[in-house]
Amino acid sequence: MSWESSAAYYEGLNKGVQQRLGGLHSAKLVLTSVDFAEVMDALEQDRPEDAGATLAKAAQGLEAAGADFILICSTTFHIVYDEVAAAVSVPVVHLADAVADKCKASGITAVGFLGTAFTAENDFFAQRLSDHGIDVNLPDPLHVETIDSIIYDELVFRTVPASSRRRVISVIDELWDAGADGVLLGATELSLLVRQQDVEVPVLDVITVGVEAALDRALAD
Repeated sequence: MSWESSAAYYEGLNKGVQQRLGGLHSAKLVLTSVDFAEVMDALEQDRPEDAGATLAKAAQGLEAAGADFILICSTTFHIVYDEVAAAVSVPVVHLADAVADKCKASGITAVGFLGTAFTAENDFFAQRLSDHGIDVNLPDPLHVETIDSIIYDELVFRTVPASSRRRVISVIDELWDAGADGVLLGATELSLLVRQQDVEVPVLDVITVGVEAALDRALAD
């Protein structure tokens, strides 16, 4: 939802199409970007219906522009997934479904979840994973607040301090020690901070999972 993560999705989709099709191929896509501050204010002021209305209108614009299916490129804003899906006649991919499929394919049955405080404190995303039979392990509440601060005070401005990387890696290690056999970077911006080579436990990030799900669907024929 921040422009930094939107840029990462756009890059990932185009690179993915080029890798799969070769040559000069690039992604046929339509991108709608909303004002991040406005939709965040709606959530923070307990007005999710306003955020839902904004994203539903954006989705309608995508459908009118010819989109065959839609991605909500944010874990947090899946809180309004049902409103968005009801506003259009084309499918809306749910990131939790794509993550669950990836977990199963990777043999991950218990996933440590790192994300915004809003997503960690509300179970709309974790419950969807649980519905697929994936156990979700959350960090200690103090770690949740730290990660939330790293996301909104640093990563959305493309500030990536080494100290924050070390903090997040230590949280990942704690989740691994507590029984998680994989870790989900459940906020799109976190992929700017942590890579698989930084830790031993398998890492999934929602950008890569979302991009791969979109490519599989778009190129299925």
